[in-house]
Amino acid sequence: MAHEEVNEEKLSHEEIQYRYYIQRGFDFTKIELFRSAREHYKQALSYKPGDPFVLERIDACNQQIRKDRTKVLILVPLVLGLIAAVIALNV
Repeated sequence: MAHEEVNEEKLSHEEIQYRYYIQRGFDFTKIELFRSAREHYKQALSYKPGDPFVLERIDACNQQIRKDRTKVLILVPLVLGLIAAVIALNV
């Protein structure tokens, strides 16, 4: 299947902006910056309100943010406990 080039001169300003924000969202997702990705997807929604694809991407970002938050809430107390144990052993 050949990749079809789209002549951006024929695209409306709204479509160009929509695609820009979608691409930025993808880029941030690739490097696991889900909050930034979500914000760019939200910007895309301003050009195509209610777009199911964008809403799905925002939901995926929200799910990943929740997972990351859970990891932090588990790891931080463990690390702090380990640091406290090391300090206690050295006193």
